[in-house]
Amino acid sequence: MIMKKSRFTLFFAAFLLLGGLYSCQLTADHRDETRIPKPKNIIFLVSDGMGYNHVLATNFYEHGEAYAQVYEQDDWVRLASSTYPAITRIDGLDTLFGTGYNPRLAWEDPDYLPRDYTGSAESATALSTGDKTFSASIGIGVNGDTLTHLSQAAKEMGKSIGVVVSVPFNHATPAGFVAHNRSRHNYDELAYYMLFNTRLDVIMGAGNPDYDDNGQPRERNPRYFGKEELWEQLLANDGRTEFEVEDQTYRVTDADGNGQRDPWTLVQDREDFIAMASGETPKRVLGIPKAYSTIHYNREMAEDETMPFTQPLNENVPTLEEMTKASLNILGQNPEGFFVMIEGGAVDWAGHDNHLGRMIEEQTDFNRSVDAVVEWVETHSSWEETLVIVTSDHETGYLTGPDHPNPVNQAVINRGQGNLPEHKWNYDSHTNMLVPLFAKGPGADLLERMAGEMDPVHGPFIQHSDIANVLFLLWEKPEIEIHKLD
Repeated sequence: MIMKKSRFTLFFAAFLLLGGLYSCQLTADHRDETRIPKPKNIIFLVSDGMGYNHVLATNFYEHGEAYAQVYEQDDWVRLASSTYPAITRIDGLDTLFGTGYNPRLAWEDPDYLPRDYTGSAESATALSTGDKTFSASIGIGVNGDTLTHLSQAAKEMGKSIGVVVSVPFNHATPAGFVAHNRSRHNYDELAYYMLFNTRLDVIMGAGNPDYDDNGQPRERNPRYFGKEELWEQLLANDGRTEFEVEDQTYRVTDADGNGQRDPWTLVQDREDFIAMASGETPKRVLGIPKAYSTIHYNREMAEDETMPFTQPLNENVPTLEEMTKASLNILGQNPEGFFVMIEGGAVDWAGHDNHLGRMIEEQTDFNRSVDAVVEWVETHSSWEETLVIVTSDHETGYLTGPDHPNPVNQAVINRGQGNLPEHKWNYDSHTNMLVPLFAKGPGADLLERMAGEMDPVHGPFIQHSDIANVLFLLWEKPEIEIHKLD
């Protein structure tokens, strides 16, 4: 039922586009290509775990007022998005299907939202492929079919592609935008897939085997790279295109389509990330900052720590903002354009831990990354050729005001700039809440047309899977043959 609905809305949007969405007239022998926007670049930013109260709490702390972010202004499309999956759990022979989002129950029953929620893997898959799927899925559909990613469509058009994240580079969200695997937990398989089976031009994220969460050297732990042999060969940074791991040969792909395999350039030092924000850069970059599980979130925490930035950030590790700037400069070299997914991944980790101070830190870095994107668009591109999307994969922590459930889902309460707002965490996992969605650039208005359902508080909302369906309408969805590792 869920999948049929998604296909229907896609068909309906296509009907609107082809039947009169724009006023230009077509003749039999002349097709006006301006009728359907075709952005040169798409920048897709995901704050993992971000709900409306996460944005509001950060605004109150940083600015002492609501609607302080650039993406919250009137020149942006502002919507809500539902996030529920097609299948919440597969337990033996039992398949538990998602039950959707009920606007009435969401605002009346405090026990409703912590049920039937999505995980990051299946939500990233929906955001990237336009198909709702099952728990922990990475680019695999409910019938076991291999789904097509937006990044693959970009490559078919000759564009560059990248993923930039504040958590391990092969975690659920980055993998969910580029890879194919039945489980997000197969980190070694996902690492090999991303490095040797995709045509990614940029990968940036944590997972450094030689450093701990404080950015300090440690005994090697190659968890996110599968085997130490692979990491040793990447460290050589010698332009190799073949890697030998346990008697198996892995070869990098031809990323730019010129018929030659393109080696990875490994970057670890913060200074190198910062330097790549301008000027010439390596052709294909694997950026693994000197931090293990997150770039900053999991650094040392004082026992009684509550306020943001109580502990200094890891000095030798770039921020998400700095990695964002570097990635835009690298990918922006391609005259055909690019697609990049940028994730503030540890907003989710703070939600799981119910730690408001660290959540505000992570959301602040994400907000600054959005600012960096906007500056890049206005300096090096334009709003006529670049589409920017800001959203979340799900809400984490059931963050509300202090009096919830009286009223249900109360907003956090402002206590002025520099002070934590009055708040209450009600859960330590994901919820089925609507999440915010913001967009600006060519095609952003089509998202409004796809928002065919109504919430009593947040207004029109879109299925998160239909975000990708709109983008596929703009770029056209190619038929792509999936190859095994070679």
